[in-house]
Amino acid sequence: MSETTQPRRVERLVTGQRTSDGAGVKLTRLLTQDLQQRLDPFLMLDNFATDDPDDYAAGFPDHPHRGFETVTYMIEGRMRHRDSGGHEGLLQSGGVQWMTAGRGLVHSEMPEQENGRMEGFQLWLNLPGDRKLCDPWYRDIASSDIPEFTTPEGVLVRVVAGESHGTRGAVQREKTEPLYLDLHFPATQVEFRQPLPASHNAFVCVYRGKPQVVGAAGEPVSVPRGAMAVLANDGDGVVLRSEPQGSEPARALLVAGRPLREPIAQYGPFVMNTREQVLQAVQDFQRGRLA
Repeated sequence: MSETTQPRRVERLVTGQRTSDGAGVKLTRLLTQDLQQRLDPFLMLDNFATDDPDDYAAGFPDHPHRGFETVTYMIEGRMRHRDSGGHEGLLQSGGVQWMTAGRGLVHSEMPEQENGRMEGFQLWLNLPGDRKLCDPWYRDIASSDIPEFTTPEGVLVRVVAGESHGTRGAVQREKTEPLYLDLHFPATQVEFRQPLPASHNAFVCVYRGKPQVVGAAGEPVSVPRGAMAVLANDGDGVVLRSEPQGSEPARALLVAGRPLREPIAQYGPFVMNTREQVLQAVQDFQRGRLA
């Protein structure tokens, strides 16, 4: 990948919508359905972050999925996964759970803690039409198995997917080519540069501090904690700058991917290409035909 000489600007800032899911888990939805075409191949991004067990204790009991992948990144806490394909795993602080629903799974995600902080993100990544009915797949990636490096400026980069500065991530995908970086800035003002193909859609989600996105004209746009910055497709990469010394050290997710440019038909946990395929998914679930 070449150096970034024309960094992308912020197209818009998105404030998340507070909602609940599962059996009442409180969360903030940052990537909503109205942004699916703009941020193709990404379908949804939820952030859960609370110290109150009442906000998360009920968890996410059995529910189905078909036609896409879920990527759950646990910043802090413990979550147990079980599914109808016979997979089971414990997602712990710093780890990632990557699940390909494919033709269908029924699974649950339940907290394995009664107190303390539960914080993390769940990203939905679309599958191309010819892969929507593939065999389900599941992988728990421990924190220690996520490749990481530190830039000369002191930015710790955790590479969940894709590649950054010669470091390949834990997961690679051919069609959507997702890049998923967790960036930990030091308590000084430094920059991080990441080349991106112009065709790839990208966004930045901040969960600590208030870093800036610096566009080609040098204009910095601060991204508040808990917000998402949609990046315009007008450059060859992204430049992020941390705050001056004395501020809370910034942490942010940088996510990008190659758009599929296919129709999106969604009904709750089923994401297909046509209405007929969605109806078939619902029928298969009702008749117990998911994996």
